[in-house]
Amino acid sequence: MNSFLQDNLNLLQNKNIPCPELELRVLLNKTSVIDKEIIFSNFELNSINLKAFHQAIKRRANNEPISKIFNEKKFWKYSFFVNKNVLDPRPETELVIEKVIKYFPKKDEKLKILDICTGSGCLAISLAREYRNAKITATDISSDALIVAQINANKLCSDKEIQFVKCNLIKNIDTYDIIVSNPPYLSDLEYKKTTKEIQSYEPKIALIGGIDGLKFYRNIANFLTEILSSTSIVFIEIGNNQAKEVMKIFKSKKIKCLELAKDIQQLNRLLILQKNQYKILNPLKDIVFESFDISKMEIKGLVKIYVLIFS
Repeated sequence: MNSFLQDNLNLLQNKNIPCPELELRVLLNKTSVIDKEIIFSNFELNSINLKAFHQAIKRRANNEPISKIFNEKKFWKYSFFVNKNVLDPRPETELVIEKVIKYFPKKDEKLKILDICTGSGCLAISLAREYRNAKITATDISSDALIVAQINANKLCSDKEIQFVKCNLIKNIDTYDIIVSNPPYLSDLEYKKTTKEIQSYEPKIALIGGIDGLKFYRNIANFLTEILSSTSIVFIEIGNNQAKEVMKIFKSKKIKCLELAKDIQQLNRLLILQKNQYKILNPLKDIVFESFDISKMEIKGLVKIYVLIFS
């Protein structure tokens, strides 16, 4: 390794940047002026834009993520524009797309899709590319995030209109076939334990879900029953230690869990939900009791009948 590479590798190591060799290679290739990939063994100084490289490695040494330096983050099959106003799309969130496709394999259907807390628009736009006939609404409380989402929509699916709406979770009550969401779910304490990289360059509003991290699940559960049809399915990302509590929240609103899906690291990551289909009967109004003669009944086995009275 030549002295230029070693000096810059030492800089990243001294700043405790994770995987410094990999990071250095990425920075070299991001500032490359040649067509082939740069590796350490074939590196020549004239293969990079030196000014751009020095600016980039200085920012990386200050814990700024490479995605924010170059305003680009890959998600699903696409490269998304990102900046300080949106959360970087995470690889584990791709599980949402995978599961939607599993539950809705017919991609020519005219589906109505709602993306709550859209951020960069990565979920809404990826689904728009998969389901060309879908009508998609994406919401976010941040005007700055919606600007980023619209930039990505213009770049990645200019032939399809996605309705971006500024509101707190949802604005207009309507029914949807598919609802996806990656809401903020870190507790206050969990946020304080995150890296300097996250705290300095990711929007706090996109990360913290209240004192216990469950605020947005409660709020979403409150209105879900109004926008779910009998066939609607909800795909909502969770923190890896939140499954039990989040399921309890939705169960209290008569919304059942169809599946608890794990991410590539085998951590609980996604709840797939649906509105309960059963009806709890009021025995005084919905059940008609008729008299019968038990002596005329033929009993072929032991039958236990339980009558549950709900007041």
